[in-house]
Amino acid sequence: MTLQELNLLPESDASHAFMQCCTASTWVKAMVQSRPFADEAALYQAADQHWQGLSESDYLEAFEGHPKIGDVNSLRAKYANTKALASGEQSAVNVASEQVLNDLAKGNSDYETKFGFIFIVCATGKSAEQMLALLQARLPNERAQELANAAEEQRKIFHLRLDKCLDKV
Repeated sequence: MTLQELNLLPESDASHAFMQCCTASTWVKAMVQSRPFADEAALYQAADQHWQGLSESDYLEAFEGHPKIGDVNSLRAKYANTKALASGEQSAVNVASEQVLNDLAKGNSDYETKFGFIFIVCATGKSAEQMLALLQARLPNERAQELANAAEEQRKIFHLRLDKCLDKV
């Protein structure tokens, strides 16, 4: 859809569109109320402004909108080496070894146990090995730092999803 179409959507449809980008209801409500956006820059600026300073519960609500990565079978499917998948990514997706998939599943479980929320990372273009390295690098963090890291990754994700909403990708 175009920005003009987004601006003109009925409130319920606009809520649904923004919910596809981020499931934090406070953020969604603020985005709906911020319409109309003068241009795409204003849309992204509003998205960032409304994201900053949300409560921890708002961030956790957004994180809960993501599928949990912890099942080796789902990881295997995610990192299968197919032309269709690779063509949609920013970088090549490699076939992941069983060891990497198992380590990633265990790391995700350890992460959720330690921090109380799932590992959030903007995964577009990242191989399983890169995801594992990022996960291992973030596991030693304190919870407050990791909440901030996850919130920033969520911000990157909703930017990509806004791009998709506006048919830019």
